Amino acid sequence: MITVPYRRRQVVAPGVTCTFLDAGHVLGSAIVVLDIDDDGAHTRIAFTGDLGRHHLPILRDPEVPDGGALPDHGEHLRRPVARPIEQAGDALAEVIERTCKRGGKVIIPSFALERAGDRLRAEAAHGAGQAPNIPVYVDSPLTVSSRRSSAAPRLLRPGGLRPAEQRRLALRLRGPALRLRRRGVQGDRREARPAIIISASGMCEGGRVLHHLRAAIGRPENTVVIVGFQAEHTLGRRLVEKRDEVRIFGLPYRREAEVAVLNGFSAHADQAGLLDYAESVRRRGKLRRVILVHGEPGAQAVLMKELDERGFPTVDAPSAGQRIRL
Repeated sequence: MITVPYRRRQVVAPGVTCTFLDAGHVLGSAIVVLDIDDDGAHTRIAFTGDLGRHHLPILRDPEVPDGGALPDHGEHLRRPVARPIEQAGDALAEVIERTCKRGGKVIIPSFALERAGDRLRAEAAHGAGQAPNIPVYVDSPLTVSSRRSSAAPRLLRPGGLRPAEQRRLALRLRGPALRLRRRGVQGDRREARPAIIISASGMCEGGRVLHHLRAAIGRPENTVVIVGFQAEHTLGRRLVEKRDEVRIFGLPYRREAEVAVLNGFSAHADQAGLLDYAESVRRRGKLRRVILVHGEPGAQAVLMKELDERGFPTVDAPSAGQRIRL
């Protein structure tokens, strides 16, 4: 296994080269661009993976490949367009303020490797000017390990972050605002003081966040803040739907806690972002085909319709096992 920097052409097989472009999703995320020469015919295939959003304060914007085919994904389509990160920070501060006035805790399910994401959420909690100075716990062994790993300096090199954020984030990733926990915050201990707890997994299907949810879900003074996409049939989706009863560790719990959904913190491009990205690729060169390979069927259907109305050629959303000849 080797590391390959962004924008360096790497030969992976005779007639096949690979180039990684910045996807702007999380630190190190990449769009895969394959250039394939087969009997004199050249094909470029770009696989976006998860695309990030534009104009975030830390990560760079997603890069756009020149020409070729663009497999993309249609998830997050039915959510409102994500608000600017500053507005999302204000919204989070408001949630924290009212929860603290009730004497409750704020539980934020988070994906473990979103180093930039939990940094933003912590800064929003402490820097928006509306929230009191309360402890913020990051309770995830994987997050703690990724922050302290030998890979951290490489991830902070120029190319992954906006230049203005380079030095600031390097100094503050381990700042005093966050209290990192390997052994866990005692989620079942009903401490008197309020706190913010950021814990994995992001869709509430495993990890330490389940212990915190079990302790918090039945108490009306607490708030669960959903900041990322929640797939169907997950506990996170059931919380987004604000069901009166949810199952945690296989047992039913009545939901008394407030649930706040803040889409502005999502690391994923929304519908408008996906369409703008597809338009950007088309402006760079000939675009022969768009293939939707990720997302719920309803979201894919709507995105296919939007792309078709904009005159994109041959838009497909293949089913499992279906083969498409490129």
